[in-house]
Amino acid sequence: MDIEKTEDYLENDAQGLTHYVVPVLEKGVKTVRKEPPSAFIRFRIWYNPYRMLFTLTFLINMIGILLACLHKFPYAEHHGAAIALGNLVAAVASRNEFFLRYLFWVVVKIFQKWSPLWLRISITAFLQHIGGIHSGCATSGIAWFIFIVVRAFQNHAIQNTPKVILAWGIIATVITVVAAIAAAPWIRHNHHNVFERLHRFAGWTSVIFVWIYVCLSDSLNAEGGFTSNGRRLVLSQEFWFTLFISILVVVPWVTVRKVPVEITTPSPRVAIIKFERGIQQGLLGRISRSAVMEYHGFGIISEGIESGCHYMIAGVQGDWTKALVNDPPTHLYTRQLKFAGLPYLAHLYRRGIAICTGSGIGAVLSTCVQLDNWFLIWIGSDMEKTFGPVLFDMIQRRIPKERYILFDTKKEGRRPDTMKMLKDIYVAFNAEGEHPHRPSYVNELIYICLVVVITSNPKGNAELMEGCKENGMHSFGPLWDS
Repeated sequence: MDIEKTEDYLENDAQGLTHYVVPVLEKGVKTVRKEPPSAFIRFRIWYNPYRMLFTLTFLINMIGILLACLHKFPYAEHHGAAIALGNLVAAVASRNEFFLRYLFWVVVKIFQKWSPLWLRISITAFLQHIGGIHSGCATSGIAWFIFIVVRAFQNHAIQNTPKVILAWGIIATVITVVAAIAAAPWIRHNHHNVFERLHRFAGWTSVIFVWIYVCLSDSLNAEGGFTSNGRRLVLSQEFWFTLFISILVVVPWVTVRKVPVEITTPSPRVAIIKFERGIQQGLLGRISRSAVMEYHGFGIISEGIESGCHYMIAGVQGDWTKALVNDPPTHLYTRQLKFAGLPYLAHLYRRGIAICTGSGIGAVLSTCVQLDNWFLIWIGSDMEKTFGPVLFDMIQRRIPKERYILFDTKKEGRRPDTMKMLKDIYVAFNAEGEHPHRPSYVNELIYICLVVVITSNPKGNAELMEGCKENGMHSFGPLWDS
């Protein structure tokens, strides 16, 4: 296959997008859809890989607990705490910036471009929805802790279990349950500060209490007394699992720094935060006014690692982001170790489309600026006045006109027909199917190239995801799971 000839065909076809006229809806119309999508489509969007991973991990663990309750799982009878802690290691790792950053890096290096599309799509879906393992394993770990505590009470007379171990088992389990309940979707979405404080500090406290429980349990002798033999503790599975959890919890916090920032507020709805140092595309960062409290994650916008600076866009949604506009600080705390997000996986695909609304531009602009095989669609209201000149200047300098569409709903006086536009761009930028002017080998190449990344509000995201599913277009959107 002549790759250069193929790219010439794709480039010539994309040039027509410079003069593309965005299809619009009638004034006052919000969507062109007349009927809701089929029940199957809605179910598939709802029962995404996140829920699949949660179901799988939780179901496997519940089967294990059932077998243990029936005395058909001897390992669990003796090492139930190890199984519980193993689940918590997986739960913490799947939300750990350090682990995920290098997991994404390894995956991209190994599977970039050569692997078949179905495999890259599956890998992307797994990594984007890895939070299902976090919640599934965390819930399962708590279930195992409850099991071992109940077993300890059932057998305490036979095994001469001291009351102090029973007490610490209950305490560690209760604190872990509190941390888990604080992460329930309703609390997380409606009371974010409560979620963050309880989930973080109860989580840290539970790690300390688990250490106490593990040390006490592993130093218990057959007569019900305690031994000071540290060698026995170090050789136990529970010790190493607890150590791994502690390392994963501590590492991201070691990278926290207080850094200078420049904050501009082009409108009362947005704060644009400028940091020193250029950043590669696909990474996200967390910032706070405090060293340990109320961290918020945002997409990072940068022209590249040599650019000398990067930006975050904070749309006003609550008290914390509102304070950035009304009382902009000169310094913020941030973790120097940035974590990989969905856009980092753009390296897996030869071509793609990033479609976003409003401040969602923060998550995808770097991808379209730094990678010349990605197309940007940005939709918003009164965009230049709201977001100021910085982003528009970057787009116009770094992205050719045939690779982006900016649609201002206030300026145009109506909304775009988003799904039709997306299908048009999908075909023109990297068409799927037959093309009268392309040889068949080009069609084979472009069939495996395109993926759509969506960053919009929940309603807009669902509509676009349903439309892409109906039209056989591979797409990924935000989950609002953290």
